[in-house]
Amino acid sequence: MTVRTVLQATDMQRALTRIAHEILESNRGVQDLVLLGIPTRGVTLAHRLADILSTIVPGTRVPVGSLDVTMYRDDLDQQPTRTTSPTDVPVSLDGATVVLVDDVLYSGRTVRAALDALTDLGRPNIVRLAVLADRGHRELPIRADFVGKNLPSAHDERINVHLVEHDGVDLVEIDSGE
Repeated sequence: MTVRTVLQATDMQRALTRIAHEILESNRGVQDLVLLGIPTRGVTLAHRLADILSTIVPGTRVPVGSLDVTMYRDDLDQQPTRTTSPTDVPVSLDGATVVLVDDVLYSGRTVRAALDALTDLGRPNIVRLAVLADRGHRELPIRADFVGKNLPSAHDERINVHLVEHDGVDLVEIDSGE
């Protein structure tokens, strides 16, 4: 098995800081901004982005929530059922700028499910997507607005995102499975 580390802790922090600045610039501040992480690692990354935003704009705290998309997926019959996570939306989404946060963007199907889930929760003014890694291979016409790192990879490779909060270390690897 060949595993190659492509981002280490400092690279991840730099990428998240850049994403936070890009979010601020595109939104012209933190007004009406809500970060919704897609479980599991997307929620952790959303909290990290909120922490970075609060250091960039002192005295503010961007609301952070989680958006479980399990029951909105179109591949439930093809994959084992995943345990659902709680959806937690801390504020009304009506008229808000929602930034969906996930660790890896691949086919786009998880994001499509997230967009469907959002329609049950309110009507945001704008929905954006922030991902730590974009590996390509889209099956749907979805793209990220904010990308930490583009990681072109083969279909049979896997991108593994490790976060201190879950795995005890911050790093991103490409696993070729060989």
